[in-house]
Amino acid sequence: MRCQFCNKDDTRVIDSRPAEDGMSIRRRRQCDACGRRFTTYEKFETIPLIVIKKDKNREAYDRAKIESGVIKSCHKRPVPLEKLTRCIDEIENTIFNLEVKEIESTAIGEIVMDKIKDLDQVAYVRFASVYREFKDVNTFMDELSKLLSSSSEKK
Repeated sequence: MRCQFCNKDDTRVIDSRPAEDGMSIRRRRQCDACGRRFTTYEKFETIPLIVIKKDKNREAYDRAKIESGVIKSCHKRPVPLEKLTRCIDEIENTIFNLEVKEIESTAIGEIVMDKIKDLDQVAYVRFASVYREFKDVNTFMDELSKLLSSSSEKK
């Protein structure tokens, strides 16, 4: 590993541990040439994932799109950032654990809805209203009644 300060190749690992997300390794390194320390992260290499959109176009998977949707649905909701990040990580892990090279955007949407439901019910309804493209109040009420019946079953 090249030192980010002096650009020499003489660095060594002085500490290594799993990162907080559990999906990468945090390594503390020291440069033998200049003596400075820095941190690097190693992530597991994943297979490239292609998303098949509703119009049948294909595009590369983009975590930022899931983050954006989840964050928008949780706007002004009492959801801590750690829970939000954990939810997004769980969504991504679920998607990649399918071990497919292509996935339909509708499948991703269902995974997101399933995970958001446990995060915050208002966020779930917000996401569902955009994702399911509610055309009228009756469709919205149907989804809301499903949510209410599933939450009463858990009690």
